[in-house]
Amino acid sequence: MNFDQAFERLLGHEGGYVNDPDDPGGETNWGITIAVARAEGYTGPMRDLPVDTAKEIYRKRYWTAVRADELPDLVRFDVFDGAVNHGASQSAKWLQRAVGAQPDGVIGAQTVAAARAAGSQIGAHYNGQRLQFYTDLTIWPKYSKGWARRVASNLLNLKD
Repeated sequence: MNFDQAFERLLGHEGGYVNDPDDPGGETNWGITIAVARAEGYTGPMRDLPVDTAKEIYRKRYWTAVRADELPDLVRFDVFDGAVNHGASQSAKWLQRAVGAQPDGVIGAQTVAAARAAGSQIGAHYNGQRLQFYTDLTIWPKYSKGWARRVASNLLNLKD
């Protein structure tokens, strides 16, 4: 899966404009929070965030940050999706725990090598780490159904 394919699939998880007062990310569009949009130089109304701007942000802040092009295809989308949902550092820690690497939150050469050597269960192990993290969050009761469906979708799309 390349970035363009991952981005299209990701939009199925993220959707369009949302302003949920209970969401710690606040106002979002295409899954991009207002804080991230502002940090990346977007100054317009979030409701009007162009999808192409969101795509540029996704590539820089999430895809490149987790070195997705270097990861095995079995877990590439999952790590990207996890970075979008809870940050590149947290997604890196899930991957590192899944492959038995030191969870420092930065995907470097050792983590990439461990991921490549991990075998066909890497996606299941990664998503298990992710789901465990979600269940420990205080906002789990409100967002559990959506998060569980997101992880389930990723698990159902794992391919050897």
